Formats: sequence, structure tokens, C-alpha cells
Amino acid sequence: MRKLTVFNHVSLDGYFTDRNNDMRWAHVQDEDPEWSAFVKQNAGGGGELVFGRVTYEMMASWWPTPAASKQDPDVAASMNRLPKVVFSRTLERVDWSNTRLEKGDLTDTVRRLKAEPGPDLVLMGSGKVVAQLAPRRLIDAYQVVVNPVVLGAGRTMFEGAEKLSLRQTGSRAFRNGKVLLAYEPV
Repeated sequence: MRKLTVFNHVSLDGYFTDRNNDMRWAHVQDEDPEWSAFVKQNAGGGGELVFGRVTYEMMASWWPTPAASKQDPDVAASMNRLPKVVFSRTLERVDWSNTRLEKGDLTDTVRRLKAEPGPDLVLMGSGKVVAQLAPRRLIDAYQVVVNPVVLGAGRTMFEGAEKLSLRQTGSRAFRNGKVLLAYEPV
């Protein structure tokens, strides 16, 4: 069975988007060779990327561009190469390379995807998807990067979700102030 891991950035006050649904604050270029190496390794790790519509549209508008390839060539190459699935009931088609559209029931489709052979699944951004899958225990692991910034308002990754108990499986601090926290459901 394939594993579904959430990978998200959050602010110190717990938001994964700011009040304008923007996530650029999480991707400020920091001069930290260790962080850069982690990002490169993480992006090259493979898997199948999973998105909700909003995150898909944001990612698809950036990673295929020449600016993305210039700014972060290794990550851009991986993001464009990896297989991707986007969950949306409103999109009619997807144009980003190696992407397929799923319009059916989210939980049923995720259960099916996890049961199929193939690489593990990585859910990025997509707070509404996380909030729906977490209480159904369909997420196997959480990797959360806490960024040294306070946003004051925004959206949480678990908006509307019920209590979820987690067990820490790891952590790693970087010189740029970011901290990776890893958890799995208990």
C-alpha cells in the first residue's frame, strides 16, 4: 500500500497561507546551504504529487516557467517531471505536464490511489484536502516546516478538522531559522 505524506510550510503562528491565500513568504530565498541541499534532495525524492485545485493552479503557474527554472533549476525539473494528481470538481482540464485530474469523491479516490501500486504520494499545500483526509486517517505522515515569520492571520492546514493526535517521528533545525517537524498519526 502506498503511503500518503503531507509536506507543508507553516508560519510560527500556525498559518500555511497568509490572509490573501499567498504562500510566497515560505519561499523567501535564504542563504543557507544546508536548507538548499535539503530542498534539492526532497524535490528529487520522487513520488506522486497530490494537490487540491488552488494549490495546483499556483504550482502550475510557476514551476513550468523559465523564471522557475532559472531561480531553482533542480526543483523545477523535479516538479515538472513527477507525476501529479489534482482533485477538483470545477476544473475541466489540466495542462501541467504529467498531471491527471480527479473529479470523484476525494476520500474514495485517495483510498483507491493508496491501494494501487506505484510511488508514495506527497500532498503539498491543499489545506482543504488535508482537513478532509486527516480525520479519516488517510494521511500516513506529516512533514511540517515551521518558518520564522508571524503572519497574524491566514488559513490553517487543518481548518475545520477534528482533534488529531500525532506522534513526533523527527525534527531538524536549519541555520535560516526553519524547523522541519515530522509526525505520524497515533
